Amino acid sequence: MQRSDTYDWQFPLPRTHTGILQGNGTFGAIVWGEANVLKITLNRADFWDHRGGLAWNERMNFATIRDLLLQKDEQRLYALFQQAEVPPGEPTRPSVLPLGRIECVFPSEIQLSSGSLHVENGAVTVRLLDADNITHEVIIHLSMNAPLLHVRLPEDMPFPLIRRVTAWEYVGEYLKSISFEEPYLLDKPELEGWVQQRPADPPLCLGYRKADHQLWVTAVYGKNVEGSIAEATRLLDEAGALGVEQLKADNARWWSAYWEKTPQIAIPNQKLSFLYYYGMYKFAGLTAPQGTAATLQGPWVEEYQMPPWSSDYHFNINVQMCYWPAYSGNHLEHLRPLFDMVWSWRDTLRQNAHYFIGIDDGFMLPHAVDDRCTGMGGFWTGAVDHGCTAWVAKMMYDYWLYGGDQEFLSSVAYPFMVGAMRVYEAMLQREGDQFMLPLSVSPEYRGKQINAWGENASFQLACIHWLCEALQTAAAALGEQPRPIWREIQQKLPQACVEGEPGREMIMLWHGTPLEESHRHHSHLAGLTPFDVLDRTDPAWQPIIERSINHWIKQGMGMWSGWCIPWASMIHTRMDHADAAELLLEIWDRVYTNEGHGTLHDVHFPGFSLIGASRSMGRKEIMQIEAGMAVTAAILEMLLHTRRGIHYFFIGAPSSWPNASFSNIRTEGGFLVSARRSAGQTREVQIVAEKGGLFRLANPWTDRVVVTRGDSKETISGPILQIETQPGEVITLRTAF
Repeated sequence: MQRSDTYDWQFPLPRTHTGILQGNGTFGAIVWGEANVLKITLNRADFWDHRGGLAWNERMNFATIRDLLLQKDEQRLYALFQQAEVPPGEPTRPSVLPLGRIECVFPSEIQLSSGSLHVENGAVTVRLLDADNITHEVIIHLSMNAPLLHVRLPEDMPFPLIRRVTAWEYVGEYLKSISFEEPYLLDKPELEGWVQQRPADPPLCLGYRKADHQLWVTAVYGKNVEGSIAEATRLLDEAGALGVEQLKADNARWWSAYWEKTPQIAIPNQKLSFLYYYGMYKFAGLTAPQGTAATLQGPWVEEYQMPPWSSDYHFNINVQMCYWPAYSGNHLEHLRPLFDMVWSWRDTLRQNAHYFIGIDDGFMLPHAVDDRCTGMGGFWTGAVDHGCTAWVAKMMYDYWLYGGDQEFLSSVAYPFMVGAMRVYEAMLQREGDQFMLPLSVSPEYRGKQINAWGENASFQLACIHWLCEALQTAAAALGEQPRPIWREIQQKLPQACVEGEPGREMIMLWHGTPLEESHRHHSHLAGLTPFDVLDRTDPAWQPIIERSINHWIKQGMGMWSGWCIPWASMIHTRMDHADAAELLLEIWDRVYTNEGHGTLHDVHFPGFSLIGASRSMGRKEIMQIEAGMAVTAAILEMLLHTRRGIHYFFIGAPSSWPNASFSNIRTEGGFLVSARRSAGQTREVQIVAEKGGLFRLANPWTDRVVVTRGDSKETISGPILQIETQPGEVITLRTAF
């Protein structure tokens, strides 16, 4: 199944996160409703209350933390990572804020019927049925260039009642307790809506204007209430003068350019095809290059509660998943808002490293922060999880690896990688001729308990080995001299914590601790993916990895959350478990999305996982966006992925996919790759070499292969094919038989 230009929803869509999404990276809309009421929830990804949180301080240092852990002094340990005292009227931590919605209330005989998302231009059509069963349409456009929404209402019926519903109606008591004032309501003909003031940040005006069966909406800031109103008025004046046709034309150009770059896939699994294309559509609205770096919910924060986990930046996998489609999905430019934000924090990250480990040339990033790098506090294991820093370093390095931006590697990625590694260098200790990591955690395993740590956590070892390897590659590319200690650590630090009786060794969480239960973080297997430092074809590693995977499967999925499913699918793809990789994504769609395709942190219904199950039938939904992004990347990995620099074609495509194809998948080395499979056999591979260089692939035919370059042909063979390419060259591979 190839991409459809239109995807359909059926009303009622009775809850906020069952709605159809529109977004431009900063400003977002959720279109939902039931009966005769069309509801549009609106917000901005950058709508923060910046008060609260915990800056790193000199008490939060490696030696003190380790001593308290060895003493099992929970009280003093927890106190290190909590504010000593929260002033009255202040929140404990920063948070993105809920904003509200507008409602179009039609006469009672009018009923919402269906909705369509037009992915080619981002428009949403909502169909209404009147008492005579005649269809009327509402058409909604959200600008990709400004915080503007346009709603075209039916011209053959009276203008509906426009009703505003502010978040204050749901969370006002809480907001009042932390010094917020009620929204200032606007009821002038030229501007209706409200202004939400913030105690320590500029006010936000959500303003709308009605005219000629049209509704223009914006959400903008100002220095004060009057300033925000003036800015909203100015923007709506400008939009009205240009007209909706200009907005539509601008959007059409934006989306045309986006889809032209996006890999196209054709697979027989209709469900996964929808998840891929709707996922890539949402990726654009979440991470648009002109927008805000993606948080847990992006611009789609609900109005009915304070956003779970503050809709913050979680760097122990969630931010990474949000951006996985940027790489193989061929949209590297979408990473730049994130990198610009993180790089702007470098003074804070350097200070964190100084306080933690006593060095002045390191970078250390806690696992949960706001957009100013203020830590959320309260979770000591997340604060000392230096894998967060290494994982962001990998994102930066991969940006260079996939795209070849040498200036970025030199000025940002390489310095950040060096700074991340310097912290690990200071943490490592020598034991005889070997290195060991005396204090390490595996993300969220055992929460923040006093025993949630150990020596040589496999996740951290994977991070360190990846850094050592990548730093040496980057240094060579830049003509820099690599630090000798990187190679020494590679040689003298285990790649994973492996323990067990002879013939029964497995990968541990950390020393003395196997995977004891089902757990949402597959971090002890991170050496397989995403860090790719363990070679499962190595005879020494193969049985260890297989036993570890079997044990992981045995522990089951009973404590899994939504976002860990696509990661598990990727692990199965890399183990050549194609049917399992497909099944897990189907399970995710069934269990972790709602009837409107909203992506959920908790299960949609009880009986599969215990995470959220006891509350799933009555609790307000928790939407997190990263899982849907990771699903798109997992689907692309089924078709093409690299292991240890070698490309594997259709390894994750099950036998029930005899015919499948893809085009324009970006890979390591700056290659754009296309391939076609029919009757269960790979028929053709095309490689576009943007930068040139060596392209390595596992021979998908096992036989001799004809390599065509323009008018020349050559035949090569072997289990691993190596093809030298020149910049701009297009190469086609076919079997010789």
